[in-house]
Amino acid sequence: MIAPSTVAEPPADCPLCPRLVAYRAENARREPDWFNGAAPSFGDPQARLLVAGLAPGRTGANRTGRPFTGDHAGWLLYQTLIETGFAHGTYDARPDDGLELVDCMITNAVRCAPPGNKPLPAEEATCRPFLTARLQALPQLKVIVTLGDVSRRNVLKALGKPASAMAPGHGSEARVGPYVLLNSYHCSRLNTNTGRLTPLMFREIFERARALMEM
Repeated sequence: MIAPSTVAEPPADCPLCPRLVAYRAENARREPDWFNGAAPSFGDPQARLLVAGLAPGRTGANRTGRPFTGDHAGWLLYQTLIETGFAHGTYDARPDDGLELVDCMITNAVRCAPPGNKPLPAEEATCRPFLTARLQALPQLKVIVTLGDVSRRNVLKALGKPASAMAPGHGSEARVGPYVLLNSYHCSRLNTNTGRLTPLMFREIFERARALMEM
């Protein structure tokens, strides 16, 4: 029996969202060697920084079992974390590459890959207690970087706040309870290929996160 109000990580075969369960089963039939489950958070349990995405990609965490591992977004995210001291090792787009996060954890608001990379609002709400529990389970947490406005809204709701508690947009920043939230454009292929998000812009987010952590 799942107790989402107290459990930070759902089981891989989490049954709570029928559409996502069906999509997992479809992927398992097509790619039986993939992870095909609710992807757990990854990183340091004493982290002062949490990076929150929206949901696993079908060929990313749904395939590998590690957030942002195996899809386009992971290359920029993990390289930036290495450059800003939040990770060490080499990112090789696989969960056994030996990469380690330092003072940082990565999670997703929705833990199972959704069709079309778009979870439904009801699925976001169903998974939200896990996000709330994940936040509560990080005793040293100070800064949360949200990747995209949908992630920003989900984190705010997980903290019991309305979406209006923080302005949208890249670089938006707000103190919410004991945490500082810092929003970035998502490091998706669309955003990076169009220049909406550059490597420098993304690095500056994590440099700002580092500064906030030390305040």
